[in-house]
Amino acid sequence: MIFSSFSFIFIFLPFVWGGYFCLNKINKRKLAKYFLVASSFVFYAAGSGGFVLIFMLSVAINYAIGSALSFLNKKHADNVDSVENKRMRRSRELQIFLLILGILLNVFLLSYYKYTDWFIKNFNLIFKTNFPLPHIALPIGISFFTFQLIAYLVDSYRGLTLNYKFVDYLLFITFFPQLIVGPIVHHAEMVPQFEDTKNLAVNWENVAKGLFVFSIGMAKKILLADPLTANAQSFFEEPAQIVSALCAWYYSIEYTISYYFDLSAYADMAIGVGLLFNIVIPENFDSPYKARNFKDYWQRWHITLSRFLGAYIFRSVYKKESKWRNYYFATMITFLVSGFWHGAGWHFIFWGLVNGALVCVASWMKRKGYSMNAVAAHSLTLIGIVLARIMFVCGFKQMLLVFKSLVNFSSMDIALGHGITYIKIIQLIVSCVIIFAFPTTKRLADNIRFNKKSFAALAAASALSIAFMGRTSVFLYFQF
Repeated sequence: MIFSSFSFIFIFLPFVWGGYFCLNKINKRKLAKYFLVASSFVFYAAGSGGFVLIFMLSVAINYAIGSALSFLNKKHADNVDSVENKRMRRSRELQIFLLILGILLNVFLLSYYKYTDWFIKNFNLIFKTNFPLPHIALPIGISFFTFQLIAYLVDSYRGLTLNYKFVDYLLFITFFPQLIVGPIVHHAEMVPQFEDTKNLAVNWENVAKGLFVFSIGMAKKILLADPLTANAQSFFEEPAQIVSALCAWYYSIEYTISYYFDLSAYADMAIGVGLLFNIVIPENFDSPYKARNFKDYWQRWHITLSRFLGAYIFRSVYKKESKWRNYYFATMITFLVSGFWHGAGWHFIFWGLVNGALVCVASWMKRKGYSMNAVAAHSLTLIGIVLARIMFVCGFKQMLLVFKSLVNFSSMDIALGHGITYIKIIQLIVSCVIIFAFPTTKRLADNIRFNKKSFAALAAASALSIAFMGRTSVFLYFQF
């Protein structure tokens, strides 16, 4: 089930929203929470099939391990007598064992579904064997909820998740707006919201704002992202051949723009649905294509992913006083993990390392006091973003041919009428104007005044989106 579908908008969402607040209205608060959890599992099952049972088991096991880690932490806090040092040492060893076990279980589950084919393929290549590829279907959302579960375990080890009720933990992990493609939420920002009694009644201001944000996301997805993506994918998926520079640059820019609209559309719709339930889900995109360097870019793009990687990878590697575990080394390791997390392919790792190197360059320039003209900085960053997107979506062979096409000025043919039409060009221009001239959805929502004009615009955008909803495709990050 995807957000931009009739079944979600007209059946699932109204039923869950109405049921949740009706149960709260008659003071069945605990039942309301379990109703929301059950609805979230149904939402997930609609797209993942039988994997939902494995997901439920994984969620339960992680809660058990996290609870054990929290219990051991409480024992440490209550037991400071030096006589108990030996017992405390054993307890700490047990904590470390449980943490490693929990992380390995999560990584194993992710690796089995996401990387088995890739591991076997590389094994066959290195050792000249011919083991068949099982082609295991990738469950939707597994990369995202794996990070959230690992963060929960690490923070349980650190003593930061004490006293979480089971139902609140379940809501933190399964709350359906963010379950499949993020934003990657943190327990410390989600659990208190579910525990806050002020959020148990309908807040019509939040409903209005939520519908506004959701509608913007739906328009982004259906009216801009889907047509641009379909057109650009046809170029990148065809057997590679060198084309004119104009054609290559057009499709590369089109795919870069469509990726932003697709991902930010999902984030907007998730944030909008969250507001309907009085739950604030963190912003995930902050005009990333307005960045002046790659460090700035990664502080604006997929913000919750960068936050997770910074908190749990970068800070685990970086040591201020260490010569080799310095900022640059920690940054490269962080982006290596990011590349591998995004997909099973060497080009994803290459993409991650290139991004890490560009972030290091930006940090080094700032440290040395080097600056660049604003126009030049933004322009070079945009070119880098487009080239990085090519690395992301192409295997090495295809990537090389696309790069060759980008500098193929022997022909200036743009192949108008063969995928590049006047309508597509207009869509791309409108998309660029929205990206560079308009504020983010969050800023629009924060400053919106709900009146006849705003409601009319909202209704028009929603009606137009619904009219084209039958052509809606899945979100691009479903494959990750």
